[in-house]
Amino acid sequence: MTSPLPSPASPLPEGRWTSRLWGTLLVLCAAMFLDALDVSMVGVALPSIGSDLGLTTSTLQWIVSGYILGYGGLLLLGGRTADLLGRRQVFLIALGVFAFASLLGGLVDSGPLLIASRFVKGLSAAFTAPAGLSIITTTFPEGPLRNRALSIYTTCAATGFSMGLVLSGLLTEASWRLTMLLPAPIALIALVAGLKLLPRSTREKDHDGYDVPGAVLGTASMLLLVFTVVQAPEAGWTSARTLLSFLAVAVLLTAFVLVERRSAGPLIRLGVLRSGSQIRAQLGAMAFFGSYVGFQFLATLYMQTLLGWSALHTALAFLPAGALVAVSSTKVGSIVDRFGTPRLIAAGFAFMVAGYALFLRVDLDPVYAAVILPTMLLIGAACALVFPSLNIQATNGVADHEQGMVSGLLNTSVQVGGAIFLAVVTAVVTAGAPADPTPQAVLDSYRPGLAVVTLIAAAGLLITLPGLRTRRALGSVVVAGSTVPEPDAEPVGALERLPAPSEGTGRPGRSLLGGRDLPGGQRPAGPIAPPGAHL
Repeated sequence: MTSPLPSPASPLPEGRWTSRLWGTLLVLCAAMFLDALDVSMVGVALPSIGSDLGLTTSTLQWIVSGYILGYGGLLLLGGRTADLLGRRQVFLIALGVFAFASLLGGLVDSGPLLIASRFVKGLSAAFTAPAGLSIITTTFPEGPLRNRALSIYTTCAATGFSMGLVLSGLLTEASWRLTMLLPAPIALIALVAGLKLLPRSTREKDHDGYDVPGAVLGTASMLLLVFTVVQAPEAGWTSARTLLSFLAVAVLLTAFVLVERRSAGPLIRLGVLRSGSQIRAQLGAMAFFGSYVGFQFLATLYMQTLLGWSALHTALAFLPAGALVAVSSTKVGSIVDRFGTPRLIAAGFAFMVAGYALFLRVDLDPVYAAVILPTMLLIGAACALVFPSLNIQATNGVADHEQGMVSGLLNTSVQVGGAIFLAVVTAVVTAGAPADPTPQAVLDSYRPGLAVVTLIAAAGLLITLPGLRTRRALGSVVVAGSTVPEPDAEPVGALERLPAPSEGTGRPGRSLLGGRDLPGGQRPAGPIAPPGAHL
């Protein structure tokens, strides 16, 4: 038996956290770290895997795509499952599955089994990610404490990704199997620690049944969307197969929306998307991760194919970005408290645009200190600001019983954005592939792809700007309330209450019913507040 940690209803001290609280956060950070570590490590190991197992290039692609398919396709279901069945239970079971799949992936001797193990790992991550995030948002009360916890938590993803690049370069020199096996013992240690440290969570008892049709349609639409986008560059964007797949996705999503609007206990309460702040967080997540994945893909090709750098050399070139994120992790929360998430997201996207634009200047004889290093530092600063801010913005003002749902939705935006925009960048580069592949011609074919990456980041910046105007004009936003009110909540007509903190600033919200603060510092019954961010 483990005793529960203090709940958000029992305010945590503003000073030092207890060792148990730190332990809980570290367990959740370990899972996030592993997700990012696993994604980055496998990319560098692909050539060795193909050589050892005799796999074709198209089969190797599915070692990466299989993980994305399981992860992106099941996040919506994973988030809602955590709300309904208990966050602690879902997190620990999925973490155990992740450890088993890691062990299996390092021992198999066939391509199909390796791909299957990758799919299972992605599937388990689709449950650990939203469950872990919702444990944080229901353990740490909204405001400075949660902002600090989320800044540390989200930093682990960037740190894991950066370390994965370096570790894979080192481990692959010995054996690619070590890159598959490394997450297994870390996951097992986190699992054992989690059994002792994670707070007990109860199942949602007053829900209106399980939305089985919504779960089937939502999962099927996400799986088919990710599958179609991943296969589109190979099959052709205008091929009958691709167009019919996109049509099927549209039909499934339409059916999903119709089902959710009529369901008593929906997989996704569509009312959350009436909040402009929530929409900006979701679209910002797509633009943020999509632009970065596209950039990393092209920068890696440039460094290894055209400059002839080793995998380790390339990983070290990316390291300053991850190091900057890691160093700044404990400071971002206080910056969010002071300036609010819209300003930080806008600043971060501005850094990304500047970094990507600067990288357009690369040539076949680059000066690292003049072009590549400044680009990596700008991207690192952007990740440090945008990633935690998006997490805060998406989860602030959300009732506890919907934290898993919103977390799953945000992580889905991240994965779908990465899959779609990487496919678009790949298609642009492929379309401009030279008939005579001289180094200069190949580099010139990369530039349109880098321009697309820059435009995606610029779109993310434009998406964020309305949030700055809204914050200045109102200080808070009224959105649709939850269909499941919290205990002792008193609705105020059709508007219910306003979210307390405005755009992640921690400042009290104000009622639009006469412009006065609500009595007794009352909180919203379940609406999505204008918040701060999540990735």
